[in-house]
Amino acid sequence: MAGGWTRDGAVLDQIEDTVGDGVSSARARLPTGPGTEECIECGEDIPERRRLALPGVTTCVQCQSGRDATIRHSAINRCGSKDSQLR
Repeated sequence: MAGGWTRDGAVLDQIEDTVGDGVSSARARLPTGPGTEECIECGEDIPERRRLALPGVTTCVQCQSGRDATIRHSAINRCGSKDSQLR
């Protein structure tokens, strides 16, 4: 049940759009192209199982974890209230 001037199902549409944006963002960050046997940041060997699981990988798990910690997400305001758009 939607409230105000929204149609029924609008909240579910917002949730689906948010999840879809998250999936698209994650897919865009997947490695592409030729991978390497050594990490491009620290020079350590990348385990074969990691290279098989993620073709195109160029960083070891530890360096990739550091990269992932610094990812900034752009938040899309999907709320329709005036107060939320003024922030």
